[in-house]
Amino acid sequence: MLENKHILLIVGGGIAAFKSLDLVRRLRERGAQVTPVLTKAGSEFVTPLSLAALSASKIYQDLFNLTDEAEMGHIELSRAADLIVVAPATADLMAKMAGGHANDLASTLLLATDNRVLIAPSMNVRMWTHPATQRNLATLQDDGVLVVGPNEGDMACGEYGPGRMAEVPEIIASIDASLTDGPLSGKHVLVTSGPTHESIDPVRYIANRSSGAQGTAIAKALAALGADVTFVTGPADIAPPMDMTVVQVQTAQDMLEAVQAARPADAAVFAAAVADWHVANAGDSKIKKDGAGLPQLEFAENPDILATVSQMTKDRPKLVVGFAAETDDLIANATAKRLRKQCDWIVANDVSPETGIMGGSENAVTLISDQGAESWPRMTKDAVAATLAARIAEALA
Repeated sequence: MLENKHILLIVGGGIAAFKSLDLVRRLRERGAQVTPVLTKAGSEFVTPLSLAALSASKIYQDLFNLTDEAEMGHIELSRAADLIVVAPATADLMAKMAGGHANDLASTLLLATDNRVLIAPSMNVRMWTHPATQRNLATLQDDGVLVVGPNEGDMACGEYGPGRMAEVPEIIASIDASLTDGPLSGKHVLVTSGPTHESIDPVRYIANRSSGAQGTAIAKALAALGADVTFVTGPADIAPPMDMTVVQVQTAQDMLEAVQAARPADAAVFAAAVADWHVANAGDSKIKKDGAGLPQLEFAENPDILATVSQMTKDRPKLVVGFAAETDDLIANATAKRLRKQCDWIVANDVSPETGIMGGSENAVTLISDQGAESWPRMTKDAVAATLAARIAEALA
């Protein structure tokens, strides 16, 4: 898909710059030509020699290099590529782009280009969430700049949160989608994510420890491949992705109704951790601790959203993917669940406390289908999402 495509890669200054080396290697494996532009700050993290060796290309660094300007001026350099990729895109680079600054080679190329630009932001969580950065992001998106990431996770500075540069497979998927219609272009995919909250009274509820990170990553990965995504999410810790239809719900019943309203869909991925029960006698006012003894809660089963969609006789998605979060007998329990629900695939994972998976940044899954069980190595949730999205694209092709 990237055969003979020319990528101008701008490497900004940040610890995530080391990923640019792997990005260059993987792009070239796919037949792309890569021309790197290394900022002064970027050269503090990766060397021109390493980029030159991996790209088999001349490295551009200086706006006022007479030789470079004579061979290929910065205006021509900015327009010769099929796509300009900025990875990592630091807060400083984003600010320069949004403000139209052109005081070095990278910012001048970005201002002079008439080609599409894709950025992969990378910065400290405080910098990413700062109002100035969010204003710059909105400006860039209004200008038509494409964005992949950032992801949430541990950072080199020791903090945790959004700001990590997207993983290389995610960036490549976004490059693919930017240069083509994307393998999922024209496909509608429904994704559920996060926990559900089942009320006990107006101030208390039953929930679980799902953060919504995996479902959010899957929705973003599918969108990067060109899918029209409807994202139905419970009250998750992770902010919902941009550039897709987002439906926010509270309860399992709310989620079922939102799923039904989003039909028809070509595929449905049920990554939400839906509560199995709700409180049938939930109070209309706050339950008081008044010495009368413990409140008697009556439980009733919630609707089974995965089974409902899997067993539809009309408008059933071509591919229905469920999730199985287990603490023991992973393969046996997940296999039985797939047969019981009648879905096509089950993504099974061990969420025992010692794994650190529920609420963490990594996952280790086994994909179960009628072909058997296929275990994937432990990787980031974003990498799991990119891998699953690619398999979904193959199944819908």
